Amino acid sequence: MSIDIQQIKHRFGIIGNSPLLDHAIRTAVQVAPTDMSVLVIGESGVGKESFPKIIHQNSVRKHGPYIAVNCGAIPEGTIDSELFGHLKGSFTGAITDRKGYFQEASGGTIFLDEVGELPLATQARLLRVLETGEFIPVGASQTQKTDVRIVAATNVNLHEAVERGLFREDLLFRLNTVPIEVPPLRSRAKDIPLLFRLFASMSAERYNMPSLRLTPEATELLEAYRWPGNIRELRNFTDRISVLEEERLVTAEMVRKYLPKTPSADYHPALRASAATAGEGSSFANEREILYQILFDMKKDMAEMKSLVAGIMRGEVKIPSTSAHGEYTPGELHPSLTAAVLPREEGFSSVPTIAEDYTHTEEITDTPERHVGPHHPRAEELEYEEQPLSLEDIERNVIIAALARHDGRRRPAAEDLKISERTLYRKIKEYGLDAE
Repeated sequence: MSIDIQQIKHRFGIIGNSPLLDHAIRTAVQVAPTDMSVLVIGESGVGKESFPKIIHQNSVRKHGPYIAVNCGAIPEGTIDSELFGHLKGSFTGAITDRKGYFQEASGGTIFLDEVGELPLATQARLLRVLETGEFIPVGASQTQKTDVRIVAATNVNLHEAVERGLFREDLLFRLNTVPIEVPPLRSRAKDIPLLFRLFASMSAERYNMPSLRLTPEATELLEAYRWPGNIRELRNFTDRISVLEEERLVTAEMVRKYLPKTPSADYHPALRASAATAGEGSSFANEREILYQILFDMKKDMAEMKSLVAGIMRGEVKIPSTSAHGEYTPGELHPSLTAAVLPREEGFSSVPTIAEDYTHTEEITDTPERHVGPHHPRAEELEYEEQPLSLEDIERNVIIAALARHDGRRRPAAEDLKISERTLYRKIKEYGLDAE
């Protein structure tokens, strides 16, 4: 099949002669006559929105509807209604029946931009549409059919999102039937002067002023810059110079003046946060998850400590004897106790060591009368069994402790807990604390 790449570029306003760009356009034209799902991959600002249009206009569906949906711009609570429609009365504000985008786009193409931002529940619905062409509107009980071609785009690494549990692997396989990777601007440096001239002429026409021109040195600086915002950043850069500079010949000094001093790292925008915390272990979605993690860690530490004490009292854990100098060596300590010993450094001379506080441990351990064995009458009292605590139990205990600290006064207790008085009153009633 003969493909006129230059004609495609002229028709859809694509500027550049990079082989990587030509390959992406050729792939889009080749896959257009089929009904395969296509996943357009690329950083923010590279022009991914042009490729679904190329696919649609070169397909048998070109006379059908074309609908572009920005999944990241739709609130999570309404995205199912937007995509699949809803029935009257299915939720507050649903005063009439409404068709979703998949029903409206039947017979055509739907472009799902930022598909990586879809909630997991919506991803399951989308997977069913891809597999069977069926969906259920919100509030309905009967399935509906749609005949739509799906083209998705993302600026995040979906394979990493799958590993982090943020994206369904089976959905990725269905969307990624034919991947098209749009190259970033730094990979097509020779196209930067062409794009600059285009944006400069557009700014000159819009603001009725002469167009900008580049010196060779300025061109070299623009080609060497990484352009983390890609084409969008280059256009903003050109508009800024067009308006703020009176001189129409752009020199290297002007370029240095308007380019950032420290260019951003080579990450997709949605992955920069995760890359910054990659070495810190698990990341937290919000403060509540942090609080839950702290509480669970405290519970685990208390359980280990209680188990250790119970083991000591039953004689299952041997307490080391003191040395001639009255102090323990680090190797003699139980692993769970080693971390509790403070080093004798400057500023800690007044802190007693374990040996100074427990010099009688050898006597207790070696005295038969004081030893509690596993068959001692008190052994059952010393048995420790961890009782699991639910999040509700933990929250109830925290509220009780806060009320106790403030002698039952609810306002300072609420301020201590960082919640409103109304929330505290509701929790007190919910847990039955007002009767205590």
